[in-house]
Amino acid sequence: MGHGHGHGGATAAAANRSRLAIALALMLAVAAVQLAGAAASGSLALLADAGHTVTDSFGVALALVAVWIANRPPSAERTFGLQRAEVLAAAVNALTLFALCVFVVYEAVRRLADPHPVSGPWMVAVAAIGLAANVVALLVLRGGQSKSLNVRGAYLEVMGDALASAGVVVGGAVIWLTGWTVVDSLVSAGIAAFIVPRAWKLLSEAVHVLLESTPRGVDLEEVREHLMTQEGVIDVHDLHAWTITSGVPVMSAHVVVEEHRLADAGRVLDELHACLSGHFDVEHSTLQLEPDGHVDHEGARHA
Repeated sequence: MGHGHGHGGATAAAANRSRLAIALALMLAVAAVQLAGAAASGSLALLADAGHTVTDSFGVALALVAVWIANRPPSAERTFGLQRAEVLAAAVNALTLFALCVFVVYEAVRRLADPHPVSGPWMVAVAAIGLAANVVALLVLRGGQSKSLNVRGAYLEVMGDALASAGVVVGGAVIWLTGWTVVDSLVSAGIAAFIVPRAWKLLSEAVHVLLESTPRGVDLEEVREHLMTQEGVIDVHDLHAWTITSGVPVMSAHVVVEEHRLADAGRVLDELHACLSGHFDVEHSTLQLEPDGHVDHEGARHA
């Protein structure tokens, strides 16, 4: 048996902890301004935007806690540590966003039937402040969103906040100029419609990891064929690949090699691990070398 790198390294989100902390501080400040503005203006759109920001703040806070938990060292009971906590945080965040959308749509429909007075100038002023802060948060998170599921989730949430704030600015301007308060409910429903597909994407990615599906972009048949090209390799079976958390793909396999090569098993393992990390970006792999015919003694097999 052989393996690549250890499990105890820092996760992708850990490297972006400071980005998440800065984004959280900005979002909490924006949420406070939006809630005060919603109360002063009577705007459902501002309230929806504030609710979205509060929910996103909770998600980012959860992500920060998850980063701390995920980077605790592994133990005999949890051999991969608690790295999956990051993925669970992303799933909880997505579900919370869905709940927020249900509330906003319900309230928007109710207000369409019974319009409330809304202050356009307040909407514009408060939403503009939120938009500016969200743009700053986006710039902070942009560098880490391609490397971590949690940072990507936070980035998408802040992007949603920014677009929602832009929508509220436009809606407030329309109300300010025309007095047509129905726009407030329409903007609120639009915010919810914008959030749903992004929440769904985040949830589907988290579920993909939790179900230990093959990492996206990894073709196991291609991996098998590439391993088979290595000197002395006869067959590859029981090949599995999955993701522990963002940036931590792993793989395991039984590799049948010519018997004379087993005398130099260390070199064979080095070659196989170099193949996997160099061509398929798999930094941790567990490989079992075995002679031809050994598979007949293994009992149940997997693909």
